Amino acid sequence: ETANPLREPVLREVISVLQLSEGSHGLDAGCGIGLPTQLLAEAVGPNGHVTGLDLSAELLAHAEKLAQKAGLSGRLSFIKGNIEKLPFDDNSFDWIWSADCAGYPASDEPDKLIAELARVAKPGGIVAILAWSFERLLPGYPILEARLNATASGIAPFVSGRKPEYHFLRASGWFKKAGLVDIDSCTIAGSVHAPLDEKTNRAMISFLQMRWPNVRSELSEDDWALYQELCHPKSPDFILNCDDYYAFFTYTLFLGRVAD
Repeated sequence: ETANPLREPVLREVISVLQLSEGSHGLDAGCGIGLPTQLLAEAVGPNGHVTGLDLSAELLAHAEKLAQKAGLSGRLSFIKGNIEKLPFDDNSFDWIWSADCAGYPASDEPDKLIAELARVAKPGGIVAILAWSFERLLPGYPILEARLNATASGIAPFVSGRKPEYHFLRASGWFKKAGLVDIDSCTIAGSVHAPLDEKTNRAMISFLQMRWPNVRSELSEDDWALYQELCHPKSPDFILNCDDYYAFFTYTLFLGRVAD
């Protein structure tokens, strides 16, 4: 929820790209606390329905509470399950969506995962997967940011050691192997700039803390000191306090259609 001020505008733009049909029924595979699920439900309108699926009963319970609070519980349902073995019959949904989950790095064989998602989509239905793909968070400090991104923590979101063809930005190949057609992709950017409002500031602090954890042993003393100086909220030189602060991040979407 803390990151929602950063993610929601990007997610809304991505969902608009999909042009989901009014009244359609879809699956949010790996829904977490269900915030994208709510946006999908808004997109398909009051006659549509979205099913959120996740392995965590705790996250699903929270998702249900948030849906009720948003007045969308009638358009949403939440089910516990594994996206690699979906608890649904073939041809169950008009479209399938997965954000920050499918292939990133949910499966060691992402092409087979895409095939499983496609299995539960109706002929002609869309399968779409989305993930964060890039960012620039430390304006003016490109060398430090490059060194942070080269640490184990920095590389981890992109799955160090994985076969090159299994990295997320090669996902169009997974769709081809899964037999989907009309494969497409796009990248959409979100940005923030000074002055940051309170919610955006909290989201960016959370983002900075999440992005490079446990990096001290991989940095020089000078780089560690500079990192602390720029990224610790109590530092007098905390980078979010700069009156010219600017940062951006991107999400990349891959989609394909199940053959008729």
